[in-house]
Amino acid sequence: MEHTKYLIAGSSHAALEAINAIRMHDAEGPITVVTRDSHLPYSPTVLPYVVSGKSAPARIFLRDEDFFARNKVSYRPESALKALHAEENTAELADGSSIVYEKLLLATGASPAIPPIPGIDTVSYHVLRTLDDALKLRGAIGASKQAVVLGAGLVGMHAAENLVKAGASVTIVEMSDQLTSGYFDKVAADMIEQAFRDAGAKIMTGSRVVRLEPSAAGAKLTLENGTTLEADLLLVATGVKPEMAYLNGSGVEHQQGILVDDRMQTTAANVWAAGDCAQARGFFTGTPVMNAILPDATIQGRVAGMAMAGDPGMQDYAGGVPLNTYHFFGRHAISVGSSKVPEGGEVVTRFDEQTGRYLKAIFTADGCLSGIFGVNEFFDGGVMAQLILRRIDLTPLRERFVANPLAVGREIMSQTWR
Repeated sequence: MEHTKYLIAGSSHAALEAINAIRMHDAEGPITVVTRDSHLPYSPTVLPYVVSGKSAPARIFLRDEDFFARNKVSYRPESALKALHAEENTAELADGSSIVYEKLLLATGASPAIPPIPGIDTVSYHVLRTLDDALKLRGAIGASKQAVVLGAGLVGMHAAENLVKAGASVTIVEMSDQLTSGYFDKVAADMIEQAFRDAGAKIMTGSRVVRLEPSAAGAKLTLENGTTLEADLLLVATGVKPEMAYLNGSGVEHQQGILVDDRMQTTAANVWAAGDCAQARGFFTGTPVMNAILPDATIQGRVAGMAMAGDPGMQDYAGGVPLNTYHFFGRHAISVGSSKVPEGGEVVTRFDEQTGRYLKAIFTADGCLSGIFGVNEFFDGGVMAQLILRRIDLTPLRERFVANPLAVGREIMSQTWR
């Protein structure tokens, strides 16, 4: 049976950051990476640009084979984790082989969450989570005339824009009463919606699909209000959920994701988790939350890697802060932090209708930034997240900050960064 000191299941941002952290403290300990994907590591965030043709598939990989060779890492694609026997420090792979590890990182990411719509198993549909998904969708877009996108999160909206630009008649169906409800407020969502309507897309918010069935075009959708839609291309973009079937009987506790402490340690000895599969402490709530974003995956991966290697310089995870950026029809939107106004807090907004610039900043009762959201506004999301995490009092600079969050945010961080 194969043995390794560090076993990493998964190959995207959390896994790669963990490798870097381990090698900073342990230059020689054997590392084995197993992943269900058949490719070199890539970021799911680049997939919409593969679909659009802006990013060539051959140029999207985060690391090459030489990286793994230099870092003495055995990289094993098409090696999905099938079962975990934590009490024996053993991982079983889908091909029937097993690996004994000393330390294990679960960075297995997430997969598309397919809604339980009656008839969904009778029609063909696309998802967008892997490179193979992106290539398949890219090949289908050019032939589509009537496309329906289920879900108005960022993945669905990116794909819908590509379909519009390819000349398809596009309908976006969303259960919530607004687009991008998990990221932006109603004002920002209305601006995004208007851009899509101006480009010719149809928007159906507050709509639920109750039945799917094959049709001459491809698929027929029936909505709760009785409306029917025909689609020759159907994209299901209704969110993601972690793959956790391999945890059955493992002793690793999980809810929405794999439960971890502030060192990314799971409830099982010698097992850590990071990235989209991990349910870690939320910065605002103090309770375990899912925060499936790229910046958080890198932070969690670094913490996990340092903890696994016993690096004395490791600092506990500070908690998840949402951060999302979105580009649409030549415009951009960004959201950082919580949209909830804390008790005694204050909301400051400004909106220039002529330029289409919108900014909303939320402050706590003691003057700290809690959330900031903008459309066609320029500010550094990473800096904003640090202002939130460090609980910096912005009261003396609030007017300047709201007027120019990019410059003032960087000014503050240059003075306080340690």
